[in-house]
Amino acid sequence: MSHIEIRGLSKTFGAPGTGGVLALKDINCTIANGSFVSVVGPSGCGKSTLLRIVAGLLDYSQGSVTMDGQPIRGTRNDVGVVFQSAILLPWRTILENVMLPAEVLGLNMKAARERAMQLLHMVRLDGFEHKLPRQLSGGMQQRASIARALLHDPKILLMDEPFGALDAMTREQMNLELQRIWQESGKTVILITHSIPEAIFLGDVVFVMTARPGSLERVIRVDVPRPRTMDAMGTPAFAKVAHEIRGIFDHTGSFD
Repeated sequence: MSHIEIRGLSKTFGAPGTGGVLALKDINCTIANGSFVSVVGPSGCGKSTLLRIVAGLLDYSQGSVTMDGQPIRGTRNDVGVVFQSAILLPWRTILENVMLPAEVLGLNMKAARERAMQLLHMVRLDGFEHKLPRQLSGGMQQRASIARALLHDPKILLMDEPFGALDAMTREQMNLELQRIWQESGKTVILITHSIPEAIFLGDVVFVMTARPGSLERVIRVDVPRPRTMDAMGTPAFAKVAHEIRGIFDHTGSFD
């Protein structure tokens, strides 16, 4: 069974017909279990709105969104979210920050601590569990936020421009790290990004959205072998996908 089904999804902010803003219009797509989906589109096209709907953080106006056949309405414990800012509590250690979902969800704290340590190892933060966030670099803080999002073992990891605030070199390293974490965890990942190379490098498929009201213009499969290194960006297969995506935005006249 497909993990997520989106059918006829539309979202209007405000009352329709009275100055309301149509943010998303008639989106239809299927996201398979264990896949990595990248989403690109012009600024303001509703990418983050779509992500928040899938996370259950935002209601929708029309259509349906289901996970394993069950409607998504309201927040769920089987979804993890990573935002552009790591949003770590500055007075808590890295381990305590990663443990936060266990406290909120009332999980077994001993088991959660063991899992937190395993996750910190997976994101290569061994030895930093007792440091405060200010003692870590931006990239390390984002790795901690990924570990926190995975603590309660969600089925889906949603990421809203998680590397947008990082410098180019750190961002490339985080792309490699995220690919590795995804392959090791087996999670379904949906990544929002403004970077076409990042979308292609990480994604099995790239969802290309139109300008507002956002709709799904095209779903492009990325036939680049994994695991991918940065050298993959210089291959003909990579260039072909980038050319196709840029061609869509050249035609519609907007991308940032």
